[in-house]
Amino acid sequence: MGRGRVELKRIENKINRQVTFAKRRNGLLKKAYELSVLCDAEVALIIFSTRGKLYEFCSSSSMLKTLERYQKCSYGAVEVSRPCKELESSYREYLKLKSKFESLQRTQRNLLGEDLGPLNTKELEQLERQLESSLKQVRSTKPNTCLISFLICRTRLEWYRRLKIEVINGYILFASNTSKLLAQVQEQVLVESNKALTRKLDEISAKNHLQLSWEGGEQSIPYGHQQAQSQGFFQPLECNPTLQIGYNPAGSSQLSGASNAAQNVNGFIPGWML
Repeated sequence: MGRGRVELKRIENKINRQVTFAKRRNGLLKKAYELSVLCDAEVALIIFSTRGKLYEFCSSSSMLKTLERYQKCSYGAVEVSRPCKELESSYREYLKLKSKFESLQRTQRNLLGEDLGPLNTKELEQLERQLESSLKQVRSTKPNTCLISFLICRTRLEWYRRLKIEVINGYILFASNTSKLLAQVQEQVLVESNKALTRKLDEISAKNHLQLSWEGGEQSIPYGHQQAQSQGFFQPLECNPTLQIGYNPAGSSQLSGASNAAQNVNGFIPGWML
């Protein structure tokens, strides 16, 4: 009795689905092995379960070599035909860009007033309107540009004026500080010079005073000569041999007379009377 035909659809029962997956997987791996051994074929089998688990079989030594061989065989023809299509699309784009460039050059020459012969009336009117609109735009932009340039110049002038004022103020401050410093230095120099002059004057006055004192001493030094001269002028006082204590008017008058005579004769006061 033969096996009944199995309907190919998803098994709803989870346990039955898992059991069927395990049986069919093992049978598929067995058939791949038998095919590689019996027919000497290079077989590679990759299976992923619903949980993401990997099951693989490769008849060669490396699965990567088999996959590289597969990529070369499958995508080689596509890669060979792709450059032709890319070149064709690039050439079409080049033609479009070339035609656009030529039209732009023609328009530019027409705006400059060149090559106007091939143009018809409609194209000339369109060019005229384009020129008028461009001229209006330029005229409307010109005042704004002039105003902006004027404001920029005015701002620069104000900035330069402020900078000039700051520089002048700084120079004035520097000059005032310098003059004050110079005045202080000059004052200090004058004070030092005054001190030096005062010291010199003190030294000179001391020397003069010392010289005067020495001169006065020299005048009073010749005592023997004065004594010799005074002996001729002074007379022995007449007094009683007896000791008289008290004031004697006669003796004092004699002494004053003798001193006056000595002053009249010599013209100076003897040193012993100083």
